[in-house]
Amino acid sequence: MTNKELIRSFYQEFFNGHNVAAADKYVAENYIQHNPGVEQGREALKAAFGEKFITEPTFKLDIKMIIEDGDMAAVYLKNVDPEGSTKCRVVDIYRIEDGKLAEHWDVLQPVK
Repeated sequence: MTNKELIRSFYQEFFNGHNVAAADKYVAENYIQHNPGVEQGREALKAAFGEKFITEPTFKLDIKMIIEDGDMAAVYLKNVDPEGSTKCRVVDIYRIEDGKLAEHWDVLQPVK
């Protein structure tokens, strides 16, 4: 699986399918998180988004572009509501190691 395929599959299953267990396939156990709102590690990611999917059952991310350079990839995406309107623009940056997402940074731009 290419890095782009890894990312697309992860977003489809985890974020859009609301399947937190999918992180076990795609995310390293010792996942390094640079977003201060989410604790370190794969289990913390699963816990944070498990809660988010309960409080926001229509949560969805539409990937618009993936840029890859070696073991790094940047994903430009939009958080959209059920009508398809953009709620937030996001850039996620990942370091990929041994076929899994190993490290994450993000930039968020809410839409008013």
